Amino acid sequence: MRHRTFTAFRSFGIVCMLAAALTSPGPAEAAANMPVKLVVGFPPGGALDILARAIAEQMRIASGEPVLVENRPGASTRIAIEAVKRASPDGRTLLLASSAPFVIFPMTYRHLNYDVDRDFIPVAQLVDVPTVVSTASDQPYKTLPEYVAWVRSHPGQGSFGMTSLGGALHFSVLGMSRAIGVPLVAVPYKGGAPLATDIIGGQIPIGTDALASQLELHRAGKLRILGVSGLRRNRWLPEVPTLKESGIDAFDHANASYGAYVPAGTPREVVERLEHLLIAAVGNPQVQAQLARIGLEPVGLPGAALASSIRAERVFWRPIVESSGFKSDD
Repeated sequence: MRHRTFTAFRSFGIVCMLAAALTSPGPAEAAANMPVKLVVGFPPGGALDILARAIAEQMRIASGEPVLVENRPGASTRIAIEAVKRASPDGRTLLLASSAPFVIFPMTYRHLNYDVDRDFIPVAQLVDVPTVVSTASDQPYKTLPEYVAWVRSHPGQGSFGMTSLGGALHFSVLGMSRAIGVPLVAVPYKGGAPLATDIIGGQIPIGTDALASQLELHRAGKLRILGVSGLRRNRWLPEVPTLKESGIDAFDHANASYGAYVPAGTPREVVERLEHLLIAAVGNPQVQAQLARIGLEPVGLPGAALASSIRAERVFWRPIVESSGFKSDD
């Protein structure tokens, strides 16, 4: 009797396990039910975070899937980069990042836990990113030449805020330091919002960041933008001179771009689907209007264009980085 009971119980258990196996989702189906994550290496409130949230909403509408923004600030965005590198290559985890970690970081950091060419696939180039140099509205210098005169008379106060070390803006500041003959010390912040807070509060005399993180603050009179990067004035700030116009040509190539990347091994058809979704999101009129308000230039180019841009930037920056002698052990 006990043997028959045990046999019946064992048979019932086997039936239950088979039923569970038939009704439970497999690995592919389980992955498809997971939300898509857009990982950003900065805290909320900065330019890249604003872009990510605008894109996430459009991707959600277009795909019918949940799309979340995950902020993982720190280590000049390398925490976010390494997290995406370790993610499953199933198209559910994307990195949104500036070009610097893929162009300049391999030239400056002695120890990187990722290989930009081996570990990632460029999916789409999203926006161009004008950059600016700014200060608090109540600082005694109202123009860049006035700042240069001030820092020459206060050489011990040459702190220069930025959101990451070892990027284009960092080397632009080093170039400016050489040009004016005053040590300018790069001070890294975890994102555009805390940097802007310290600029406004006078905790740091001057800083450089994406225009998108500071345009509204400039319009509100909370900080003053002294100059814009690049070779021509910005269409949102026609009254503000380029840094070159103010006598500093080290920022001619300091404007950046934001792109999307997935872990290596992501299937081609998945990459192509994400590329289509991202380009469509950037091309949405509502998104373009939102980005225009903060000074981001939507471009919406495919992954092949992003890869080509990265290669070209490496060619430009390599001799500048090598001549600077800068290396980071961080």
